[in-house]
Amino acid sequence: MNTDGSRNNARRFAISRRTVLRGAGVGLALPLLNAMHPLAAAQAAVPRRMFAICNNLGLLPGDFFPTGIGHGYQPSPYLKILQQYRDSFTVFSGVSHPNVDGGHPSDISFLTAAPHPASSSFRNSISLDQYIAERIGSQTRFPSLTLAVNTGARSLSWSGSGVAIPPEQSAAAVFRQMFIQGTPTEVEAKIAELDTGRSILDTVADQVRRLDSNVGASDRARLDQYFTSVRELEGRLQASQGWERKPKPVVKESEPQDPPSPAQYMGKVAAMYRLVRLAFETDSTRAVTLMLDSVSSPVLQIRGATINDGYHNLSHHGKSEEKLAQLRVIDAWHMRLLADLFQGLKGVPETGETLLDRTMVLYGSNLGDANAHSTNNMPTLLAGGGFKHAGHLAFNREQNYPLPNLFVSMLQRMGIETTRFASSTGTMSGLELKNHA
Repeated sequence: MNTDGSRNNARRFAISRRTVLRGAGVGLALPLLNAMHPLAAAQAAVPRRMFAICNNLGLLPGDFFPTGIGHGYQPSPYLKILQQYRDSFTVFSGVSHPNVDGGHPSDISFLTAAPHPASSSFRNSISLDQYIAERIGSQTRFPSLTLAVNTGARSLSWSGSGVAIPPEQSAAAVFRQMFIQGTPTEVEAKIAELDTGRSILDTVADQVRRLDSNVGASDRARLDQYFTSVRELEGRLQASQGWERKPKPVVKESEPQDPPSPAQYMGKVAAMYRLVRLAFETDSTRAVTLMLDSVSSPVLQIRGATINDGYHNLSHHGKSEEKLAQLRVIDAWHMRLLADLFQGLKGVPETGETLLDRTMVLYGSNLGDANAHSTNNMPTLLAGGGFKHAGHLAFNREQNYPLPNLFVSMLQRMGIETTRFASSTGTMSGLELKNHA
């Protein structure tokens, strides 16, 4: 029996579960057929996840980027800390977002690649996580999680209309949202809130619809875009109502403790990493962003080290050996925590693989060199996610390769059919999938 041929035939003749037979004004939905199984398996049986982390002060380039290319590269001091997971990640050099400039303001374009973020006329576009959430977010209780450390409203996540999604900064509060079940009265109150939200949308839609016949073509196009957004939001509210009555997952781990001081930066990062692992382990969401707002962080408290200047001031080191030494301590801690994250994800089995195999962890920065405010040659690392990791993919460090190409590859790995994202020109050259499951 040619099992490969059978699988190929199944793929060729797979039928969507949304197929409807129509005739004589009647629509008849099909039951679940064997021919639908390949699509169902691709969409549901192998959940893929994405965790994007931006440290907006970057890493010292000379200590991050390796020498040599491919699998045989010589690890840098920072990559030596991740050496145990070398086969599970790819490090990129010579990549950046085309036309994203402006120094520190560029962090809001880290996942959107929207150009010229420091311009007075700047308007952001949809971020990678929200692109994912719009397409598969209804499959989990939380379409996405937007997290941050030591920031205010500054966010990596942006809606399709270019609006920032405020981040959550308390790991404990998010833990309670994910895992602490409300009383029946609280659940019904939440559902009533969702119903009220939908009725408000309906009222606004009725009012604006009456304007449609009295405006010009350009305004009608804007109204159509608005109604599309309203319908999408209504769909999200309806999906949220369905999840409210479903029991929340039970975890054995205790609620994380939020370090009280912004100076306890590394403790805050560690708590967020643990939270994200739990979120993925329980399949509570499949898209998470984390803004590590180093610019707004004070003098850090680092165990076993003396840090005597603010994080931002240290990044403008001017090649001062004293400042560089302190920055190396901070950067090394970032790498240790990242190694702990990899260990945690790798330690969770999931149907013959590990959670790291199913999770794309994107770690990087909007700044290639914080000392010079440069957005060129962004330090970028992608771990896990079911790729054939290529060691070190090196591109031209002066004429950079478009980083949005990596985003296209990540979207395709999530099972989302697309060939473009922002300023991409295709998929990431040199990065292949392990399989096509």
